[in-house]
Amino acid sequence: MHATVTQYDEQPPFFTIEPTTGWGRLGLREIWEYRDLLYFLLWRDVKGRYKQMALGPLWIVIHPLLNMVIFSLVFGVVAKLPSNGVPYPIFTYTAILPWTFFASAVTGATHSLLSNSHLIAKVYFPRLIVPIVSVLAGVIDFSISFVILLGMMAYYGYFPGWKILTLPLFLLLAAAIGLAVGLWCATWVMHYRDVAQLVSYLVRGWMYVTPVVYAMSIIPERWQPLYRLNPMTNVIEGFRWALLDAGSPPDVFLVVSIIMIIPLLIGGAYYFRRTERTIVDVA
Repeated sequence: MHATVTQYDEQPPFFTIEPTTGWGRLGLREIWEYRDLLYFLLWRDVKGRYKQMALGPLWIVIHPLLNMVIFSLVFGVVAKLPSNGVPYPIFTYTAILPWTFFASAVTGATHSLLSNSHLIAKVYFPRLIVPIVSVLAGVIDFSISFVILLGMMAYYGYFPGWKILTLPLFLLLAAAIGLAVGLWCATWVMHYRDVAQLVSYLVRGWMYVTPVVYAMSIIPERWQPLYRLNPMTNVIEGFRWALLDAGSPPDVFLVVSIIMIIPLLIGGAYYFRRTERTIVDVA
């Protein structure tokens, strides 16, 4: 005789979810295992962002175009800021695209836990997915607006060469900066809601110390090395160099920016993982 295990004799699998201790680990493999959830949250974010808006996804294009028109009138026509010989509308639009991507990455990652608190309190998944989705959603907006930029370049007689192949490097740097800042701020927002207001002012002020609406040539030469320690300055200059041949080429300051951001990003990820164990308590 032999015993047969029936369906009724089987015990359902039992999983125990425990918080990490100490600084733990980043759990990047776990994020890959939950990639289907990442795709779902990304699609939900893109669909929900423009829900119940009359123009819907057209705002992806309208927002940077409106900024370009306003900046062109205020800084190009009224203030007459220099643009290195490039027509001011395309000069500023080339900078607005990476800046808008960076600003949305910071804002989205900062608010990511707060806006998904209802999901975090009910279902377990790697929390790092949430801020990552906020950054990836900005890539979609950037890609659509970039098509408009190519059309503007053709209109003004600018045709990209081999330098355009370097754009993913500058975009990746902007994403890393935005994610790094957002990871540090995301858990603070869960405890102190006014941090979100401080971040919005930080991003707004950051734009004016970055050559978005003006050429870096107006900065006194003795201050330019200090000015280029701002990593977003190198992103903006890189975009103008790659597309318009009007910015600073990649140099040692770009390497310095990368060296600065890597520990900030890794540290932010570890800090995020360390503090995520208490997120449910304040969600």
